[in-house]
Amino acid sequence: MKNSIILMVLFFATSCISKKEGEQISSIERILPELATDRYNVGFLIMDGVYNTEFTAPYDIFQHTQYRKNIKAMNTFTVANTLNPITSFEGVRILPDFDYTKDSIPDIDILVVPSAEHHLDTDLQDTVMLNFVKRISKDAMFVTSHCDGAFVLAKTGILDEVASTTFPSDIPKYKNMFPHLNVKDSVLFVHDGKFITSAGGAKSFEAALYLCEHLYGKEIAESIAGGLVIDWNLDEVPRFIPH
Repeated sequence: MKNSIILMVLFFATSCISKKEGEQISSIERILPELATDRYNVGFLIMDGVYNTEFTAPYDIFQHTQYRKNIKAMNTFTVANTLNPITSFEGVRILPDFDYTKDSIPDIDILVVPSAEHHLDTDLQDTVMLNFVKRISKDAMFVTSHCDGAFVLAKTGILDEVASTTFPSDIPKYKNMFPHLNVKDSVLFVHDGKFITSAGGAKSFEAALYLCEHLYGKEIAESIAGGLVIDWNLDEVPRFIPH
């Protein structure tokens, strides 16, 4: 009888441990973002060394479209070459939603390429990443970059026929590396065709708000800006739009 009681206690104890382990495993399972079918899909290309502002500024703007009525809002998600945590330049760890090297990723209507630490050197040798950007750009409605993200777009050749810009102090490097490009300086962003390139930094907000105004109109853009306590007036933003 005594032995039976001991066995029962061991059984229930083991069962409890198994359940806790199961719960822990369940809690760290991959959670995919919910993508509504009636929205634009906006994919953010991230990698180690991505700069916080160039990533989070447009993400904030585009994600907030979901709280506006009677518009085709935006699904926002991240893509990387891994599902392991990405560490930003400033040390923030981000879990990517999709691995573009393995996953069957959703169609991307708007591709966002934030700046990253090595966009002027080793990232430009990453042919898998560059081919991904070039492939997505073919069918995307818009391809946008912030700060030195323009170097990635330029390296793929997709900016060869359009005007573009980048981080102000990197304009000389941009012109030297891509002498054939039509480079604009003294502007916060350039919109030429499907491509929107911005100076980056805090001005990434302006480029993202511009795209919202382009898609949804002035009232929606002002509403989103107001919700984030941003003074927004497109007429006051230095820009280059050839049309």
